[in-house]
Amino acid sequence: MMTDRDEEFMRAALVEAKKALGRTSPNPAVGAVLVIDNCIVAKGHHREAGGAHAEIDCLRDFGAPIPADATLYVTLEPCSTAGRTAPCTEAIIRAGLKNVVIGATDLNPRHSGKGIGHLRNAGVVVRAGILADECNRLNEAFNKWIVTGRPFVIAKCGMSLDGRLTRPTGEPRWITGRDARRDAHRLRARVDAVLVGAETVRADNPRLTVRGVRAARQPWRVVLTRSCRLPRRAHLFSDKFAARTLVYRRRRLSSVLRDLGKRGITGVLIEGGGEVLGEALAKRLIDKVQIYFGPILTGGPMVAFPGAGAGKTAEALRLRDVRYRRIGESIRITAYPEVQPHE
Repeated sequence: MMTDRDEEFMRAALVEAKKALGRTSPNPAVGAVLVIDNCIVAKGHHREAGGAHAEIDCLRDFGAPIPADATLYVTLEPCSTAGRTAPCTEAIIRAGLKNVVIGATDLNPRHSGKGIGHLRNAGVVVRAGILADECNRLNEAFNKWIVTGRPFVIAKCGMSLDGRLTRPTGEPRWITGRDARRDAHRLRARVDAVLVGAETVRADNPRLTVRGVRAARQPWRVVLTRSCRLPRRAHLFSDKFAARTLVYRRRRLSSVLRDLGKRGITGVLIEGGGEVLGEALAKRLIDKVQIYFGPILTGGPMVAFPGAGAGKTAEALRLRDVRYRRIGESIRITAYPEVQPHE
């Protein structure tokens, strides 16, 4: 049974985990807090792949012998196998912890359930599933990648109220406001790669970098092209992050995503153009959408998701967990496609 205190302390652990969101890949983001007498006495989080895991960081923060009544709250099941670091379960047992509360079970087949079993076999009282949905949502990209080998795909765009990606020729470039664009940069900071089509490179010469976000890790830039005719002086090929630009020639989007997964890329943000977004929709490759609506009607030439479309409304891709947020004068919609019965 989850108590109000359990929820309070697990939310504190989630706050810790979010401190490094976007910087731990291909590892999940994890946070932990140590509680004694209903007070948080130490905190920790996993900062980067190869670094100390959240549990270890938290125990180091406490820096003293662990009393018998202490409880460790951790957002993800502690690992029980050695990788770039030693097993966290061994460190927990060695520290003398007798109570551990876990948010989500690790979906990694190497670890799933084994960490909980290891702790219980050592006499540790373990409770799992506290705020499990929120803990899993935090690592939605890692969870898909570790199970399927394919990255989690977010379709993102800024569009007018009439569903257009572009203004009429010669008009100012931006459809959404500055605050919405800043929010989109925070989204970029949380993925491993940003993907666009060649026409977007030719028309907009985008940088696809993270700007205005402190301590952000720059994502890979991925370009899809059929003709292979790309401007050599484009920012993607000439700036200081040029070595982090990948070009795929004459490859289907599904094939590109499989290859990116093999490279350890867990999350991909598709930013355009319309042709790539349309292919992602038609092939049902989208795991999440994040769309920004600007308060304008443009009549521009490029619709956001072009293609043949659904033959009838019943065949349309429906969305669940839809969330709306006003950002300045723009509206952000975040949602997840429903899994179709035949898929």
